[in-house]
Amino acid sequence: MKQTAFDAIHRSLDAKMVPFAGYEMPIQYEGILAEHERVRNHAGLFDVSHMGEFWVLGAQALEFIEYATTNNVASMEVGQVQYSTMCLEGGGIVDDLLIYRFIDRFMLVVNASNLEKDFNHLARLAKKFDVQLSNASDGVALLALQGPASKKILSKITAANLDNLQFYHFGIADVAGISMILSRTGYTGELGYELYHDPVEAESLWKAIMEAGEEYNIAPIGLGARDTLRLEMKFCLYGNDIDETTTPLEARLNWAVDLKNGDFLGRDALLKQNELGINRFLVAFEMLDRGLPRHGYEIFSGAEWVGVVTSGGQSPTLKKGIGMAYINKPHYKVDTELSIDIRGRKLAIRVVKPPFVNKKTS
Repeated sequence: MKQTAFDAIHRSLDAKMVPFAGYEMPIQYEGILAEHERVRNHAGLFDVSHMGEFWVLGAQALEFIEYATTNNVASMEVGQVQYSTMCLEGGGIVDDLLIYRFIDRFMLVVNASNLEKDFNHLARLAKKFDVQLSNASDGVALLALQGPASKKILSKITAANLDNLQFYHFGIADVAGISMILSRTGYTGELGYELYHDPVEAESLWKAIMEAGEEYNIAPIGLGARDTLRLEMKFCLYGNDIDETTTPLEARLNWAVDLKNGDFLGRDALLKQNELGINRFLVAFEMLDRGLPRHGYEIFSGAEWVGVVTSGGQSPTLKKGIGMAYINKPHYKVDTELSIDIRGRKLAIRVVKPPFVNKKTS
């Protein structure tokens, strides 16, 4: 198991550590519910250094990323971040990722569990292009500061104009005297920032953020609350909600797929699927009966099997069970009532319009 640059801090705080994507990571500190509510109401600091970062540069860097990913990369401005997916030729999702556009290069941020697979996939595609692809993951530490107080906290330790940093944009900034990539995206639905920096500076940056956030009730947050926070927003988790057996169209990630202008790997398969009709969709649902939906639980319309849960659990905000599931046509429509099999009991659910919790990121 690898350790992130913040490992000693996690252990000093008595975090519960678990294996995740080849790393020992904190799943919780004071408890998932308390940490979830801290981010929704105040601010939380996440160690997400397990994520992967690849650099792409060269004369055909843009053309390469346009081919490797599904969104419209050419439309990006320098300083912009874009959510996208990478597909196989058959349309299955290799990974979802973030693309950062610099003046002379791109940075791709990929899921930790797919790091090696993604790099090998991209390296194979890169052979057809004049590009240089490198894996910078071990040289990057990454913190995510999330929550309604995050801007106030960050403004105490940086001279960067945070008012000018738009959603899904980034810049180079000094934070606590440390030069870094500072972006504004997030995986919680709250206002938040990502800080990509040298691992050597990890402990001093953590300390500076926590000291600046003390008056705003900041707390360290583990992977457990990260999962419940993203579920309330219906953000996909690779390996649960999307994988190589699902397409972006089935996952309702159409907004990250440019079928009109793109010429990417998997486009022909997605065009065909779109033309023939999509037989299942990833939907959000809530429990009408008491019960906790979990990954793999089956969903029925009467006696007919119609789908399967991909992510689920208790919503700390709504105080009820919620989940995501692939459900067959025509049962995927909002307000459709179905049942879920939880340990042999058929319990009522209802398809709802996502997200489960409406939040503002400004």
